Amino acid sequence: MTTPLDNEFAQRDLSDHNLEACWKLERQQIESIQLKRLNRILATAKELPFYRDRLAEVALPLQSLEQLAEIPLLEKHQMMPAEIGLAGKIFGLPRSQYARYHQTSGTSGFPMPVLDTPTDWQWWLECWRHVLHAAKVTCDDVAMMAFSFGPFIGFWSASDALVQSGALVIPGGGVSSETRLQMILDHQCTLVCCTPTYALHLVAIAERLDIDLASSSVTRLIVAGEPGGSRPEIRARIEAGWGAKVIDHSGASEIGAWGFGSEDGSGLHVIETQFIAERLHFDSSSPTGRPAQDGEEAELVLTGLGRWGGPAIRYRTGDVIRASVNHPHQCRFLYLDGGVLGRCDDMMVVRGVNVFPSSIESIVRSFDATTEFRMIVDKVGQMDTLSLETELSQDRCKQLADLFQKRLAMRVDVMPVEQGTLPRFEAKSRRLVDRRKD
Repeated sequence: MTTPLDNEFAQRDLSDHNLEACWKLERQQIESIQLKRLNRILATAKELPFYRDRLAEVALPLQSLEQLAEIPLLEKHQMMPAEIGLAGKIFGLPRSQYARYHQTSGTSGFPMPVLDTPTDWQWWLECWRHVLHAAKVTCDDVAMMAFSFGPFIGFWSASDALVQSGALVIPGGGVSSETRLQMILDHQCTLVCCTPTYALHLVAIAERLDIDLASSSVTRLIVAGEPGGSRPEIRARIEAGWGAKVIDHSGASEIGAWGFGSEDGSGLHVIETQFIAERLHFDSSSPTGRPAQDGEEAELVLTGLGRWGGPAIRYRTGDVIRASVNHPHQCRFLYLDGGVLGRCDDMMVVRGVNVFPSSIESIVRSFDATTEFRMIVDKVGQMDTLSLETELSQDRCKQLADLFQKRLAMRVDVMPVEQGTLPRFEAKSRRLVDRRKD
């Protein structure tokens, strides 16, 4: 049943009807749309218990996007409820207003509930239209959803968006990797949705089963959940193994589906008609963040413009990006070169070198596309140290260590372990073991 709240929200202008025209908007047009939608979402948010105090001093309507910087930044720990489950819903609307429940992975003690109203969910699908358009999805496509359908939001919204687009969706939850591969072949799937790690894992499984994935009917893979889809080494390995094009995507349970791959696969575009992106650099001299220049490494801060039941306003994503407004791509939305480069909280300084786990993975994948590995970080004195366990032979481990020395100008101890002993992942990979906090 549609609620009065959703009847009101349904009147909002949320839809990007013509995506081709939308992607070619000039900067002034984009900012005009953003300011209009920002004032609407702020007016709604001021009525939510979560935001009453945070937005109490905000005078609406804002006259310019620059005024957004006067609103306090939002961090994940501030969104963590005091209670577990539905009782701890974040934004305080009555239970009857919400229709979808998902949760985060629980890194802060217990999973954070993420609830959406029917209109919120339709907005998720609206954002996914951009991703599917970048992947050239049509009603002729058959899509394999190669992930487990648990409470993590993952590709749930992708599945619904694909159904809405007219594609045939094959749910691949609850079955083995071998079965998923056979389903892809049996149903002549043209599209696969999974993480970059799992795409490479399926390549390894296919090789073991003597399946030639490159000659299958799959022509595209939409990858998300972790960095990799816009990194040349990882993307090239996936495309070679599948004989298919990789389309990157990025999003988060707290903020929404905010990014899609550029036409050449080299980076991501922020969906700027549905999100406002800030690029902020944080350090001791600028604890509240200073705006970064085009091409400067910074943290991505996002404001969602259509999730009425639970908007994230000036949310610190923790994603490290290198973004440009001025770029040569046909889509005029903000471009993130290399996609998401890493996580602010994952960055380590090893022998004076700034290192992200995603950079380590890129080097490993350029060396061997499918080997499993695990990074181990320790602290010796005041210095972080990095070692690597991998299912390669002793000789290959030495070659990989030499490659790290060449690429990073630092020593990484690479140690062989027996085949099959390291964990495999179909959702977000967890290959970093941080012993510095033990």
